[in-house]
Amino acid sequence: MLKQLLAAVLLVGTPALAFQASAAPADEAQRMIDDGLDFLAERQQDDGAWQPVEQVPPAITALVLRGMVEKFGPDDPRVLAGYEALLAQQVADGGIYDDLLANYNTAIAISALAAANDDGRFDAEVERAVAYLRKLQWTPETDPEYAGDNPGEEGSVSGEDDAFYGGFGYGGRSRGAGRPDLSNLQMALQALHDAGISPDDPAYQRALTFITRAQNNSETNPAEWAGDDGGFVYGPAADKNYESFAGEYVTPNGERRLRSYGSMTYAGLKSMIHAGLTKDDPRVAAAYDWVKNNWTLDENPGMAERGVEYRDWGLYYYYLTLARALNAYDEPVIDTPNAGPVDWRIAFIENAAKLQNDDGSWSGNKKWREDDPVMVTAYMMIALHEVLDDLEEHPVE
Repeated sequence: MLKQLLAAVLLVGTPALAFQASAAPADEAQRMIDDGLDFLAERQQDDGAWQPVEQVPPAITALVLRGMVEKFGPDDPRVLAGYEALLAQQVADGGIYDDLLANYNTAIAISALAAANDDGRFDAEVERAVAYLRKLQWTPETDPEYAGDNPGEEGSVSGEDDAFYGGFGYGGRSRGAGRPDLSNLQMALQALHDAGISPDDPAYQRALTFITRAQNNSETNPAEWAGDDGGFVYGPAADKNYESFAGEYVTPNGERRLRSYGSMTYAGLKSMIHAGLTKDDPRVAAAYDWVKNNWTLDENPGMAERGVEYRDWGLYYYYLTLARALNAYDEPVIDTPNAGPVDWRIAFIENAAKLQNDDGSWSGNKKWREDDPVMVTAYMMIALHEVLDDLEEHPVE
């Protein structure tokens, strides 16, 4: 009955006004979380990790732990075993990785550790991991040891004018910086935020330079490719000419433009908020205008303009980033031009319920490993906890 009621609310386009049972959305979200956690708990390996360590990065275990600790707490035996397995992969330099994707893995691990650290049990491990993460940001002071496989070519920048300045990459083939992008940057800033690092920290402020250069906002981004829809693209790529997984196009005037898309726009919005920008900042306002004008949960918006076959690329990453960003933005109802006022929490719950499998899992397109139900279900656990946090702060009226 709840699913039908939620669907009816969405059809009228004013869920914040029409939905009366304020406890029901949270109950449905918690049901999905419980079913998802049952699925994940059954797939824990004997060593405490999720999926064999030799086959997957530690980030998978960290994502599952981030979803589990909210429900079970840090002293649950399964959770304790998971953290033990995760920390077994913290190496001498403080990073938490196994040769590959050093930034990605370390950042996600920091967020997982921070979620279980109310009593300070992981203070030392988090401090070491944060110190390592800082070394991967692209600045003129980046140590050559962390500058990628080709120091002087790949891992250093001359100053703020460099397109790579302030960014974070995957971490190279070993432990270096790799080339930066907005996706890895938002993971790194999420980690710093979760670890309690102040928005005044220089790492955030350097990152804002990179973030601003990835936005389609000619008012604040003078790049030749930048349009004015307020959305975000992926990053400068190896040639520092910028790229978007949603593709590019040429205007009638012959100007190259990069297409904004959902997952990166929410990544940009969230990262700006974590870096201390407020709603009246023109970059934040422009990004939120893109959110209003492109609201959907049916696809990763912007991707289908490249081709219909791309519409669900990174769909669950999109859901995770959307939930985190909108909880951080702190506005439950989105005034969309087409559907009217939409309570994003109720819309998210209804959509998640529609997509959840009978065994409690979610899975998606094989692109970016989203056919892996362990990783995708962990994404949804984290996202639904963001929804619950927002519902607790702003109950449905």
